[in-house]
Amino acid sequence: MSQNHTENGGAGHERNRAYDASLRLLAARARSRAELAERLHRKGHADTVVAPLLDDLERAGLLDDADFAEQWVYFRHRDGARSRRALGVELRRKGVDDAVIEQAVAQISDDDERGRAAALVRRTLSRRRAPVADDADAARREQRRLVGMLARKGYGSELAYGVVMDEWRAAAEERAADGG
Repeated sequence: MSQNHTENGGAGHERNRAYDASLRLLAARARSRAELAERLHRKGHADTVVAPLLDDLERAGLLDDADFAEQWVYFRHRDGARSRRALGVELRRKGVDDAVIEQAVAQISDDDERGRAAALVRRTLSRRRAPVADDADAARREQRRLVGMLARKGYGSELAYGVVMDEWRAAAEERAADGG
């Protein structure tokens, strides 16, 4: 850190407080530059302290929007089954630059996205009791619910509908093969 970090009183004291707050926030989880700035401002730290501090944190490698976005995309896609579109929206809300977002979501291929959506539908179908084969209205309602679930996670309607219908057929075939 700079010489100000070790000064006592005045601006040095505020910088120390902002620095300590930054480290606590970053220890909890990675954050974007804009997100950390907003949190520090909310804690009452002046921009004259926050902006240079964030620059120092970036130079030290403790704050990196590209790394943050890459991690965010990886975990939110894997664990939250979010689509590229939904992840882009989330990162934009966190103040990440569009070029950085584009690069981060590019790590998810079309096949990855489709596969993640299919796995989510399979998992959901395995937990629910499927409608009786001759109850077409109940089947359509359940299919609409599944498409809606994927839509809420940011998947486009064409992909969501295709995945739901494919997984629905596969589940029906599996039930038929199992005798039920």
